[in-house]
Amino acid sequence: MTRLSLSRRFFVSAAPALAVAGTAVGTARAADATSSDARLSPRILGNPNAKVLVQEWFSLTCTHCAHFATEEFPKIKEKLIDTGKIRYQFHDFCGDRVGLTAAMVARSLPEERYVPFIEALFSSQMQWAFAAGGDPMQRLQQMSALAGVSAAQFDAISKDNAFAEALFDQVKKDADTYNIQGTPYFRFNNTHYDQDPETYEKFADLVAKAS
Repeated sequence: MTRLSLSRRFFVSAAPALAVAGTAVGTARAADATSSDARLSPRILGNPNAKVLVQEWFSLTCTHCAHFATEEFPKIKEKLIDTGKIRYQFHDFCGDRVGLTAAMVARSLPEERYVPFIEALFSSQMQWAFAAGGDPMQRLQQMSALAGVSAAQFDAISKDNAFAEALFDQVKKDADTYNIQGTPYFRFNNTHYDQDPETYEKFADLVAKAS
């Protein structure tokens, strides 16, 4: 599990224009974005009538999240989601500016392309987020281009301050509500278990318990 320290400071250091988001005007804009922006709507896979709702909070720059996404989630999807046993909800829980921008791009895609894009980002995380030399934001732009996002669209998304603030406010709200200390973080039918579902077998055990 990756421990996170949530602070607005990373917005200010990465994009000075976001400093205004702490004002009443910025707060109002973020609140309006939350209520009306379809990009902030839930991202859920699976049978809407499934008895168990699993929620995952993750960061696209979290190496533990990437491991879970690439090694365990495919089995979860095949055996539990595709079979109708669970619904699975994704919660972006960004811990840095690059991860925030990645989440913004993912949520700007058509909803059905959200999961394929985050899967692609997780599977190549070391190449775009942590490779030595170069700018990870530039590499993220190149990954986004493969998903059909033009350079101009990427620039507009990354500079959408109201969207960024609304998404970060949701992260902070969830952190406070659920006392999230790190990622990935899971809730099974709105219950968090002390057991870490780090393998498919442990994950399936918690699904059975929630049932």
